[in-house]
Amino acid sequence: MSKYASDDSIDLFELLRVSWKGRWIIVGTAIAFLTISGIYAVTASKWYQAEVLLAPAKDSGVPALGGDLGSLAALAGVSVGDNDSIEPLASLKSRSFARKFIEEQSLLPVLLTDEWDEIEKSWKGDDPDRWPDIRDGVEFFHDEVLSVRDERQTGLVTLGIAWTDPNVASAWANELARRLNRDLRQDALAEAEANIEYLRAELAKTNVVTLQQSIGRLLETELQKMMLARGNEEFAFRVIDPAVPPKDAYRPRRILIVLFFTILGSALALLYVLASHYLGASPENSKGTEA
Repeated sequence: MSKYASDDSIDLFELLRVSWKGRWIIVGTAIAFLTISGIYAVTASKWYQAEVLLAPAKDSGVPALGGDLGSLAALAGVSVGDNDSIEPLASLKSRSFARKFIEEQSLLPVLLTDEWDEIEKSWKGDDPDRWPDIRDGVEFFHDEVLSVRDERQTGLVTLGIAWTDPNVASAWANELARRLNRDLRQDALAEAEANIEYLRAELAKTNVVTLQQSIGRLLETELQKMMLARGNEEFAFRVIDPAVPPKDAYRPRRILIVLFFTILGSALALLYVLASHYLGASPENSKGTEA
């Protein structure tokens, strides 16, 4: 038992001795990593994140249809009294919504500014096949700019925009929230108008009193839905807390960057010192043993 303890102690002291012998390599490497990471942290572009807090709009007041009337609406392909069918959160996260925003605001050169020649007003490079397109812009927007967090218990949604200009970040966040309500409102109006036109045509074709009454109630519900959509700008989400230009940068996190790379540099230098010692000592030991 004591023999193993002694061997362990010798190994530990040997590691400490080797590490101390190569201390200047370790210290020099740590200082180099610290300097490089510090320069990067200071010169890297600051990104700011602006956030809009949203809450699902309250129930529209359009009654849900059940029983035979609900079955009739389903058979007719009419969707009434169900705001959730619009799926506002899915629309916010969709690539089509981001694509429309980027195209309408002409943001592709802004998002992919490293590949855009501002003087020539064209993409860099001579090969048009290698120029970025809207798909690259949407991917960058989703990966680097847009963030959406939803709390299932409360239903609250946080729409975040990260950008190098705090004023632009807050403007984009508020504009996205406004556009989401606008687009979903327009979709709901178009759906209601199509349903009303269809129901009116069906009502004119039937002479069955009970069917006329059922279609009349469906028609009344669609008219309520259209009226509420027209009079409510915050159709899908209510803005609880609009975005304001953030004061502090979202990234880079300078202290964490410097600390991480300094520790990484020290660890790599220590491994190098130990590996150099033991790998370099092995051939000598083996030669001595053979002799």
